[in-house]
Amino acid sequence: MNRIPFNQIPEPLLACMMQTENYVNETSPLDFSLLELVRYYVSAINQCAYCMDMHFKESIGAGETPQRLHSVMVYQQTDYFNQQEKALLSWANWLTKLETSGSEVDVYYQALAEHFSQTEITQLTLAITQINTWTRLAKAFGFVPGSYQLGQFS
Repeated sequence: MNRIPFNQIPEPLLACMMQTENYVNETSPLDFSLLELVRYYVSAINQCAYCMDMHFKESIGAGETPQRLHSVMVYQQTDYFNQQEKALLSWANWLTKLETSGSEVDVYYQALAEHFSQTEITQLTLAITQINTWTRLAKAFGFVPGSYQLGQFS
């Protein structure tokens, strides 16, 4: 059910979201295909069909493989993902679910810190919180999946 179509989001809200989106895209320490993989993964965790459709198409367009996309939910069980990617996906999982605290979170952070600087971690954290915000808007407003075209919002 399309409650509030994307093109009817109030302009100030959309401008704010797009400003953050542009900042994330311009400052991310990740190449675009890995950034899209993270977005796809978070969209899958959040069970957002609209966002999964979008980020599947963007990931493929950026050179990601279907095998890695299909396997991202079980990334820990594959050798398709390197240690840096696994640390990033674990951080994205924790940040999306916020189910653990204390020493468990420290383990995820330390794994991430082996591959990224503090500045990069802050940028990655913003990228993850941004896709979480988008998925929540898409689900709340009832964006209809399936019609997204590669580069549609670029």
